[in-house]
Amino acid sequence: MKNILVALPVEQRHKELLEAAAPGCRFTYVPAKDVTAAQAADAEVIIGNISPALIAGAEKLRLFQLNSAGADAYLKPGILREDVLLCNATGAYSKAVAEHALAMTLALQKKLPLYRDGQRQHVWRDRGGVTSIADAVVLVVGLGDIGTHYARMAKALGARVLAVKRRPGEKPKEVDELYTMEHLDELLAQADVVFSVLPGTPATEHLYTYERFQRMKPGAVFVNCGRGSAVALEVLQRALADGLIAAAGVDVTETEPLPPDSPLWELENLLITPHVAGDYHLPETFERIVAIAAKNLALYLEGKEPTTIVDRRTGYKR
Repeated sequence: MKNILVALPVEQRHKELLEAAAPGCRFTYVPAKDVTAAQAADAEVIIGNISPALIAGAEKLRLFQLNSAGADAYLKPGILREDVLLCNATGAYSKAVAEHALAMTLALQKKLPLYRDGQRQHVWRDRGGVTSIADAVVLVVGLGDIGTHYARMAKALGARVLAVKRRPGEKPKEVDELYTMEHLDELLAQADVVFSVLPGTPATEHLYTYERFQRMKPGAVFVNCGRGSAVALEVLQRALADGLIAAAGVDVTETEPLPPDSPLWELENLLITPHVAGDYHLPETFERIVAIAAKNLALYLEGKEPTTIVDRRTGYKR
């Protein structure tokens, strides 16, 4: 009998969905933080992001289904054997993260964080001119599910949407122009809004250098809901303090939690949220995660290829 370890906060209806996908299997349900080495070692399938240290000792493991889209914590050498199928939850977070990013974009364009600061200080003050997403050039860096969802909404609001992805391919209807990463520098100079939703990989680490911020428009807005490693803390701080761009919104930072003494906290033109765009804050996200896990589990048991296998060289869905 195959052992399946589920390290997600599932309710009865979720258990029924998962067990229907794997009849005859034995299920163990344990919160991720409480999973023991023995439980991980006994599982052929693990669903949920348990400690990477436990994965390294899971000798029976054949399918590891993440509840996250990012897989970087498990791609380091010595953690996951090559014969283990690694699947992520691509598609589960598109609505939640894209809407969070769009909310950040509009808030920064209209200077709403400054007015919130004024409200708390009991100050009635006009903060001057604003910008609009209508007719703006929006650059989406990372055109996966989240980037495509954001592009769709930005285009619906009247923006001209440019997008960058790793490999060339057919341009989706949500995008006006599609490019590969080699064109990034020239596109940054055109954009009024830059939305970055890149995974954490060696290729994306510190991608946004000070020189790249210098290429951006002084009135541009930069939003990052991918991985904080894409921009060094000191680079983001300098770019904003030096006025290279108008404002930035980040749901991720290079160091998390962001240290209390970081100068980023004090910047008026920076909006920070503590990596909460995804998670399970939007209930629909968790429902999607369980549905993806159930589908991949069924495919695996049928000897078929799951739908969200991660390419370990890139960190993206294959």
